[in-house]
Amino acid sequence: MNRAPKGNRLHLVVVGRRNVGKSSLINSLANQEVSLVSDVAGTTTDPVTKAMELAPLGPVLLIDTAGIDDVGTLGEARMRRTRETLDQADLVILVTDQVAELGNWDPVLMEQVDQLAVPWIEVLTKVDSLSPEERTAIPQEVVAVSNLTGEGVGKLKERLAAALPKGDNEPAIVGDLLKPGDMAVLVIPLDKQAPKGRLILPQVQTIRDLIDHGCQALVVREKELAATMERLGSTPDLVITDSQIFAQVAAMVPDHVPLTSFSILFARYKGDLALLQAGCAALETLSPRARILIAETCTHRPTDEDIGRVKIPNLLRKRLGNGLEFHWSSGNDFPADLEDFDLVIHCGGCMVNRQTVLSRLRKLSAFQVPVVNYGMLIAHELGILTRALQPLLAR
Repeated sequence: MNRAPKGNRLHLVVVGRRNVGKSSLINSLANQEVSLVSDVAGTTTDPVTKAMELAPLGPVLLIDTAGIDDVGTLGEARMRRTRETLDQADLVILVTDQVAELGNWDPVLMEQVDQLAVPWIEVLTKVDSLSPEERTAIPQEVVAVSNLTGEGVGKLKERLAAALPKGDNEPAIVGDLLKPGDMAVLVIPLDKQAPKGRLILPQVQTIRDLIDHGCQALVVREKELAATMERLGSTPDLVITDSQIFAQVAAMVPDHVPLTSFSILFARYKGDLALLQAGCAALETLSPRARILIAETCTHRPTDEDIGRVKIPNLLRKRLGNGLEFHWSSGNDFPADLEDFDLVIHCGGCMVNRQTVLSRLRKLSAFQVPVVNYGMLIAHELGILTRALQPLLAR
């Protein structure tokens, strides 16, 4: 992998009415034709994304959306997709070509933006068509641009860089739990779900995070773990395992050696550890007839060993019986009828940005629906959750 994953890029979502220059603005920022541009209102239907390096911000994901004033049955579906896309935003770019609309945005849109608790910037497009008198009416906090001449595009990039969090404020996956020079042993199974010729994203990102923090990373399969522990001569400072082999690894790692999993580390890195830990309490009182949503953020072809489709349901059925009712969502799809579920089990979220996971957790909290992630559920069912959380809570 030689490019920043989408989930690690700052997501810039562009919203506004139809035909106000959103797509042209995306093209101006990217300095290339990313979105289709037309004088016909409603040209952009589904969200259009462009991953790129945007100086001085670094790696970003630009997201063009359908107009918030779309009409008809299809228009309503497009607007719903736009509202869903907003949940991914690290920053919202509000676009209009009317001076009168500045500071007077659709209240439903602004309520959602405020709930996201992310920065937003107002942009006035087509400034090249304004008279000198009209230009003086533009509020100072608004960035005026011309997609035709390029005026204001550089200023917009500067404003984006000033509004967005600096890269050195990005949360760590694991490196802040250790000291420089500490050793972490990473236990990685190479079963048939493992991609041929490479590691999965959370494993790669964890290794990189350890290196960034001056720590040592020793990678082994579960088959070599016992021999590795004997050969080390001194105990590692942390053992990190794939959640699917938690039981095997816990049996081989002495109790005094800190142990956790990639998924539990990502509960903190991508989500809200305290909220997910609280969700584990619901597992104790879960009804044998419970309605459970398993939410995956990637789309892949399930196998007969799939963790979300097979292993986790079987783990819960083993304790609670076959009366449990399971539902699944994948990719960017996430149900609106969340109140109908007794529990949500979320994946680690490695394929999406942190804002997406946090937005989902906020919605679940609003409906008072308990939520856990894969690794925390598995550790709970195996009776080792307290041990698996200890390295994260001891800091």
